Amino acid sequence: MNEAFLEYRELESPIHNLTGATKLICLILWSLTSMLTYNTFVLAFLVIFSIMIFKISKVKFKQISFVFYFIVVFLIINNIAIFIFSPYEGVAIYKSRTDLFHIVGPYTVTSQQLFYHLNITLKYFSIIPIALVFMVATNPSEFAASLNKIGVNYKIAYSVSIALRYIPDIQNEYRDISFSQQARGIDMSKKAKLTQRIKNSTSILMPLIFSSLDRIEVISSAMELRSFGNMKKRTWYSEKKFRSRDYFAMIVMLLIFMVSIIITIKNGNRFYNPFI
Repeated sequence: MNEAFLEYRELESPIHNLTGATKLICLILWSLTSMLTYNTFVLAFLVIFSIMIFKISKVKFKQISFVFYFIVVFLIINNIAIFIFSPYEGVAIYKSRTDLFHIVGPYTVTSQQLFYHLNITLKYFSIIPIALVFMVATNPSEFAASLNKIGVNYKIAYSVSIALRYIPDIQNEYRDISFSQQARGIDMSKKAKLTQRIKNSTSILMPLIFSSLDRIEVISSAMELRSFGNMKKRTWYSEKKFRSRDYFAMIVMLLIFMVSIIITIKNGNRFYNPFI
């Protein structure tokens, strides 16, 4: 059986041993650090550190490969769109211009624009590994319990848990429907033309939508029959206590965030300018 993408798997690693709330807080601090700075050295450090975190987590690349490549394609499209609609954004930011070669019309490739695109790319790759590790190394049930423990309403926490667990379920449902349709003669293999595969995919999407709606109705009815939401508090089966490693992880992320802000403020600009 093929592995589902973004599915939680129990592994023995320092990342898996952290509570879900700790990982969420660290992810938020990490995202803020990446968003608030355009300092190339800080972003390069974040990329290297995030790859180290991914290695430490022991998560297999094939488990997140589809989403990773999808984000990379989106990154390429984003960079192209930036150049098309704002070809001299780098020139405006770095207050200088070094032409490399002319393409056509108003489009000229400059060193400043390429450097700006480099920073955009570093931002993506600084967040991608951390975000994907968070999704595949966090037990949905334990994550809901830890969210509730830090003050989040248990109804919201449980909704988040269901959403995370629903990702691999949808993938398995899609695979089953795809096999069923192929058994009926609808070609979804790589041998078929791309346009034909896109056209045939509609025969999978509609049953998938209806089966998803049916699943939602079943879960909703089951929760209602068990009087979910009538009590002010609830207990959790997969609850983890905060340990020293959780506080250590949050302190490390907080220090990285603070150092990044200090470096950014010290330079007097969010952007590191090598063209001065």
